[in-house]
Formats: sequence, structure tokens, C-alpha cells
Amino acid sequence: MPRYKLIIEYDGIPFCGWQRQDQQPTVQGAIEEALFKAGGERVTIGAAGRTDTGVHGLGQVAHVSLKKNWPSLKLREALNYHLKPWPVAILQCEMIGPYFDARFSAKSRHYRYLIINRRAPLALQRNRAWHVRQRLDESAMHEAAQYLVGKHDFTTFRNVACQAKSPVKTLDRLTVERQSDEIIISTSATSFLHNQVRSMVGALVYVGDGHWTSADLKAALDAKNRQNCPPVAPPYGLYFQRVSY
Repeated sequence: MPRYKLIIEYDGIPFCGWQRQDQQPTVQGAIEEALFKAGGERVTIGAAGRTDTGVHGLGQVAHVSLKKNWPSLKLREALNYHLKPWPVAILQCEMIGPYFDARFSAKSRHYRYLIINRRAPLALQRNRAWHVRQRLDESAMHEAAQYLVGKHDFTTFRNVACQAKSPVKTLDRLTVERQSDEIIISTSATSFLHNQVRSMVGALVYVGDGHWTSADLKAALDAKNRQNCPPVAPPYGLYFQRVSY
């Protein structure tokens, strides 16, 4: 059976996350339904990562094995046709080796979180960024972020419903930069815990608005206690950016 690698862009707002759920709109469900409409096959696609309700995808990666041998371009165009009117686009489609797995072949996952830091309300970027009106100190946020880089027990920044076997993860990168009114938080790791990125962003905003110092963030990390985590950042500012293989 030929296997295909898909690179996918989507708006997370109308979906209850990536993973297929009964009676709920999901990104996975929309693509699997498009595959059925295109070729009559009921299949399950595998993804590099599961995004929560409201989280967006810029370069999500999935794989699917099909009985029919499709030309890659034709499959991409057929899927995009049948995905209408859902805000999902197959950016790339290519035939891949049978041992490629979008999740288990991944070497690193990259996320971006967007904050708009200004007094005026959002018009064009509503539901695309977290609007924070109080002035944030991005330099203090970046400095504090470096305490989270490396191998740590991230229990403080882990959703209590997380199903990962261990809270220990290695964070390869966490940066904070400002571009005018935009504050962009970028992070990379082999894998993340459930809600880890949004939890870290919430903590960094606590540093940026003066609630916390860098030492407070480090103390929260060292406490290994979810109750020490500040309010979690909203999902609509988070983007699954890309996957490295």
C-alpha cells in the first residue's frame, strides 16, 4: 500500500482539536472524511502531534496509507477540494517510504506563540493571538525562559490529564522576541507534555508583567507541582509551526 506524507495548515477555531471525536468537528476527522470522498477508503491518518481546541497548524505533518496509488499532486488537489468549506489546506503531499511515521519518525517539533501587546483591541488578529494590554518586558521574559531550557521535570507545566508516562522532557529552545506590538515565543523539543507550551507562556507573561521574577519562575519549575503554575495562555495564540525529521 502506498504511503503519503501530508503537510497541513489549519485554523483551529472551529475544531475541537486535532484528534477525531464522535459527534465533534476535528481536523483529523475532516481530512479522513475528505479521503473517503476522494477515493472511497475509510482510513486513519497519523499525525506528528495532537493540537488542542483552538490551536492552529502552520505545518502539521501526517501520514496515510491508501490502497489506491494516487499521483501526489492529484491527491493533494482532491483533498483540498473535498475539505471545503473547512479552514484546512493540504500544503504538500508526497509519496513516502512505508516505514515513515509522522509521530515516531519526528526528531523535533516546533511551536510558536503570538502575543499582541498593545492597548487597542484586535481586529484582524482576533482569535489568532493573545491580546495582552499591559506592557510586557520581553527581555525579562527571554531571560526567565532560559531556566526552562534543557532537561527538567515539567510537572508544574503539565496538564493534570496528561497521559505521558514521564513529566521529564528536554526543551531544546525557548526564545522571546518583540517585533513592534508582537511578542513571539518560539520553542522546540522532541516532544511536549499536554499543555506544556501554553503553561510556559502563561508563566512567562507573569514575568513580563511584573508578577514574577526569573527566580520565581525557576522556583515554580523546581516545585514540580501543578498548583504553582500561573493561568495557562489561551489556545488561539498557539501555532504548531513545523516538524523536523
